[in-house]
Amino acid sequence: MIAEKSNTTQQIINSISSSANKVSFINDTTLTKALLYLENKGIPNNKHEEYKYCNMDAVFKREFKNIAQKFETVTNANLKPYKLDDAVTLVVLNGNYSEELSDKIILKGVHINSFSNLDDKGKKLIASIADVESDAFIALNTAFSGNGFHLRIEKNEILQMPIHILYVSSSQSEILVNTRNLIELQENSEATIIEQQIIFGEGKIFTNFLSEKFVAENAKLTSYIFQNESEKGFSVNTNQVKVERNSIYDNTTVTLGGQVVRNNHNVALLGENSIAHLNGFFSAKQNQLIDNHTLVDHQVPNCESNELYKGLANDKSVGVFNGKIYVRKDAQKTNAYQSSKNILLSDDATINTKPQLEIYANDVKCSHGTSTGKIDENALFYLNTRGIGKESGRKILLASFAQEVIDKIEVEELKRRILEKAEMI
Repeated sequence: MIAEKSNTTQQIINSISSSANKVSFINDTTLTKALLYLENKGIPNNKHEEYKYCNMDAVFKREFKNIAQKFETVTNANLKPYKLDDAVTLVVLNGNYSEELSDKIILKGVHINSFSNLDDKGKKLIASIADVESDAFIALNTAFSGNGFHLRIEKNEILQMPIHILYVSSSQSEILVNTRNLIELQENSEATIIEQQIIFGEGKIFTNFLSEKFVAENAKLTSYIFQNESEKGFSVNTNQVKVERNSIYDNTTVTLGGQVVRNNHNVALLGENSIAHLNGFFSAKQNQLIDNHTLVDHQVPNCESNELYKGLANDKSVGVFNGKIYVRKDAQKTNAYQSSKNILLSDDATINTKPQLEIYANDVKCSHGTSTGKIDENALFYLNTRGIGKESGRKILLASFAQEVIDKIEVEELKRRILEKAEMI
């Protein structure tokens, strides 16, 4: 059944359009396609199969109709508690790259430009990975994008220091922020990218984030995403990734905060012997909704993908995992594995999981599995008999459950902060 477009969609689009300036760094044809798609398809509601547990139209209808137009006052002193000691920090404020707040680039082979400063060749790369006619939030971001950045790692460069990107949203009223970037690793390069969203101010903020990532031949991109916004934060976060021959894309996403968080992580394996690792951990509480959607598209032979997502749901929160492995008919010798494991910490919490395999090749090794249950009372009793209190024992068990994902983070300072925020150390 074709999902019905909400009758509020045009009103939302008109309101957003009236408060936004034309995006000058995306060509007119792409902008037109984005607007037409948005007008025809609308903001997704729960009648859209891909958003059945995440009614974004209802969220927009309530309050998010104004696009951030100005920089709010944020200083380096505000950002200091969030910075990592041994990393280069880049700052994006209300969707716009801030050279003033960012560290000076001291790493050889690293180039960064705001979209507005790109030459014609650079501008053509924007929207070359994310199809504006594939998702309403990609279209929305494309039509009303902030002045993001293009980060390029030159070929043969192996970065010894991670790049930490802080996406800062600041407002005293309700706003929509369209944050966007393009991250490009050229041949034989390696880099570690850490992405984190922060909210300042009293206003509720909806972040529509889009990252286009390109991993060229024989390159490796290690990506960490840490989401810990307050109850004032609402977001849709889309990562569109292309991986070429003999390359590795390794991502770990940790979600602890945000009132509504939707993550779309889509990876296309375009060259033989390419590999994708997608790992995720979320901890939801109170009335949070955390929704993880993944798609790994195996387009050629001899590629591998591994997915491991774990979640905790407490109080009246909702957790969602929907993952698809898509194997095209020419993608023989594919190895693809997917696992979703969850623990319900309350009778009122909900977990919805839907692992999927869509396979058109006949010589493959693919599997998926999912499990949802409660905390192991036998294990908890065993710890209690060894003199460990109930709360301490519960904490140990939950930390053990999360550790399999958290241990994949190789930046020790980031790992420690995540464990502290998750109250596991």
